[in-house]
Amino acid sequence: MASPLRFDGRVVLVTGAGGGLGRAYALAFAERGASVVVNDLGGDFRGLGKGSSAADKVVEEIRSKGGKAVANYDSVEAGEKVVKTALDTFGRIDVVVNNAGILRDCSFARISDEDWDIIHRVHMRGSFQVTRAAWPHMKKQKFGRIIMTSSASGIYGNFGQANYSAAKLGLLGLSNTIALEGKESNIHCNTIAPTAGSRMTQTVLSEDLMEALKPEYVAPLVLWLCHESCEENGGLFEVGGGWIGKLRWERTLGAIVRQKNQPMTPEAVKANWKKICDFESASKPQRIQESVGSIIEAVNKIDSGGGVSTNDTSHAASGGVSTFTRVIGYKFPPFSSTYTELEAIMYALGVGASVKEPKDMKFIYEGSSDFCCLPTFGVIIAQKPVVGGGLGDISELPVSLEKVLHGEHYLELYKPLPRSGTLKCEAVVADVLDKGSGLVLLVDIYSYFEKELVCYNQFSVFFVDGGGFGGKRTSGKVKEAVAVPDRPPDAVLTDTTSLNQAALYRLSGDWNPLHIDPNFSGLAGFDRPILHGLCTFGFSARHVLQQFADNDVSRFKAIKVRFSKPVFPGQTLKTEMWKEGNRIHFQTKVHETGDIVISQAYVDLVPASDISAKKPSEGEKLQSTLVFEEIGRRLGDIGRDVAKKVGAIFEWHITKGGDVAAKWTIDLKSGSGKVYQGPAEGSADTTFILSDEDFMEVVLGKLDPQKAFFSGRLKVRGNILLTQKLQMILKDYAKL
Repeated sequence: MASPLRFDGRVVLVTGAGGGLGRAYALAFAERGASVVVNDLGGDFRGLGKGSSAADKVVEEIRSKGGKAVANYDSVEAGEKVVKTALDTFGRIDVVVNNAGILRDCSFARISDEDWDIIHRVHMRGSFQVTRAAWPHMKKQKFGRIIMTSSASGIYGNFGQANYSAAKLGLLGLSNTIALEGKESNIHCNTIAPTAGSRMTQTVLSEDLMEALKPEYVAPLVLWLCHESCEENGGLFEVGGGWIGKLRWERTLGAIVRQKNQPMTPEAVKANWKKICDFESASKPQRIQESVGSIIEAVNKIDSGGGVSTNDTSHAASGGVSTFTRVIGYKFPPFSSTYTELEAIMYALGVGASVKEPKDMKFIYEGSSDFCCLPTFGVIIAQKPVVGGGLGDISELPVSLEKVLHGEHYLELYKPLPRSGTLKCEAVVADVLDKGSGLVLLVDIYSYFEKELVCYNQFSVFFVDGGGFGGKRTSGKVKEAVAVPDRPPDAVLTDTTSLNQAALYRLSGDWNPLHIDPNFSGLAGFDRPILHGLCTFGFSARHVLQQFADNDVSRFKAIKVRFSKPVFPGQTLKTEMWKEGNRIHFQTKVHETGDIVISQAYVDLVPASDISAKKPSEGEKLQSTLVFEEIGRRLGDIGRDVAKKVGAIFEWHITKGGDVAAKWTIDLKSGSGKVYQGPAEGSADTTFILSDEDFMEVVLGKLDPQKAFFSGRLKVRGNILLTQKLQMILKDYAKL
C-alpha cells in the first residue's frame, strides 16, 4: 500500500476557511501535518457582515486534534496582511488555496455596478492579491502550490450569474498564466470547479443533495494537487460527490476562407460554415502557441497560393497510414557541409570547452599540436535538413515551427572528423511512427569525406498532434535509448552554462529565435529563451569524453540521447555517468532544479587497445622522415657549435589526413645538439605544425614559409622569433 501523503513542515493558507469547502481543506491539511492559516472575514454568503467566530472555531477544531493553526480575519483584498500572518506565525508559505467567495445573483439586465464590482473584487482581485503576496516567497524557496477556485458557471455559463461567471472564468485564465510563469521555480497552479454544499449553495440545494455533495468529497483532490510529489500544473478539474474529471479545450480543424491577393468576404465564411463548425476530427490545443501556430500556418498557406482548408495538414484529411507510408524513403536533396578550424572552434566554445581546462585546448586552439574537432561536431555537419527548413518540403507532414520537437538523437563516427574540409551528406526519411499524441519522423543522414563514410546521424523528430493515424508505434530502424543502471553513478561532472550560451551556440547554425528572442520564447510558453537541446547534448558528451577517454576523440564511437526537459542559459548541468564495459550510460540534470534534461543516454567508446593497434608507427610512410634523418646527419660534428649559437629546442608535428602522424625534435640547446623522432625530452621553445605534404613543399622551395604561416597551412606556437635563427642555421649547415 502506498504511503500516506503528508504535509509535515509545510505551511498552508486557505482563504474563506470558516466553513464549507474551506473548512474541509483546512482540517484535511492539518490532519496530515501541515500548519494552517485559517482565513475568513466572517461575513455571509453575500459578503455582508464581519466577525472572527467562523475562523476561530476552525482553528480550535484543528488544535483540539493536536494540529497547528492560526486565524486571520482580513479581507482577501488585503492579500499582504493575510500572507503576513503565515510568515509571522510559521516563518514561510508553501500552499495557497484561493477559496473565498460570495454570491450576488441577479439576471444580467438587473446587475448593479456594486454587484458586479464586489464579485470581481472578492473572487478575482482577492485571489490575485493573496497569490501575489505569496509569490516571491515561493520563488525564493523553489516550491509553491496554488489552487484557484472556478465554477461550472464560469465554464458553461448560468442564468442569473453573469457577474459570478465572468469572475470565475477569469480565475481560470489567471491560473493558466501563473502555471506557465511559475513552472521554472517549481510553483504549480491548478484550477478546480467544485460542486459542494456550503453557505453559498444551501439555499439552492436540497438537504439530500447537500449530504451527497459534502465538502469532504472535494478536499482529497485539493490535497493531491498541492502535494510536492504531484506534477500536475495548469489543469482544470470539475469535482463533486466523489467524482473528478479533467477538462480541456476542443477546436475544429477549421477552414481557410480567403485566397492570396483576394478580399475576405462574409459569403466565403457562409460557404465554409459547415467545415468551420465540424468537430468530427477536432484538435485539442493545450497552449496559446498551438492556436497562434495554426493561424500562422494558414497565413503561410495563403501566401504560397494555397488557399485550402487547414485540415489538409492533418492526418484525417491526408489519407492516414497510406499517406505517411509514402513519406518513408523520401530523399532530401544532397548537400555539402564545408567548415574550417573556425567553425570547429566556435562549436567547441558553444558546448562549454574552455581555456580553464588545459585538455580542452586541443578543441579551441588551432595551433595546438593535436588540434581536432569534438566528435559531436558531427551533428552540425548533418543538421541542415532538420534545422534548415527541409522538413517543410515534405508536403504530407503536418509541419509547423511551433509543433516540431527534437525528441531523440543518435550519432556514430566511423573515424575522427577531419580538422577542416567538405563533407557530402545524404539524408533520407527512414521511418514514420505513430505515438498517439504525436508523429515521430526518423531522419537518417550519412556524411562522407572524400567518398569515405565518416559519420551517421539519426534525428528523431516529434510532431505534436500529428499522431493517431493508425501507424506502427515501433521500428527496427530506431537506435533505441537505454535506461541508466539502478545504482549510484560512477562519476559526476558539472558545468555552469553562461547567460550567453544559447547566443554562442546558435552561431553553429541553429538560428531558431526560440533560443535568443524573449518575445518568441514567450509565445512558446517560456519566460526567457531556452538552450538548444543539442547544446546540452554537446556538454554531456564532453563530460563523458573527459572522464572516461582522456579527451581522446579517436575513442569516440557513438552517442544516443533522449531530450526530456529544456535548459535555461545560466543553469548548471550535471552529468551522472555509469561505466559498463565500453558503454558509458549517462543522464544530465539541471543542478538547480534536479530536473532530468537528457535521459536514457549512452556513449559507446572504442577500447583503448583497439586504438593502439590501429595507429601506425610514427613516421611510417612519411616523406618528411627522410628529411629529418638527413638534417641529423648534416649537423653531425658541428652540432655543439650550432647549439651555442641557437640555444633553443624545436618540435615538429607532422600531420597526415588531419591527424598528427609523427613528431620530431631538433635540440639545438643542450650538449652537442641532436635530431630525434618523438616529442622534446624537455620543453620545446617553438613548435611547428604542418602536413607531410606541405613540409616537403617548404623543403623543396615550392612553398614560402611566411605564406604558409599566414594562410594557416603552417602553424607555430611558442617563441616565433626563434624561427629566424632556425632558418639561418638550416640554410648554413644543413641545406638539402
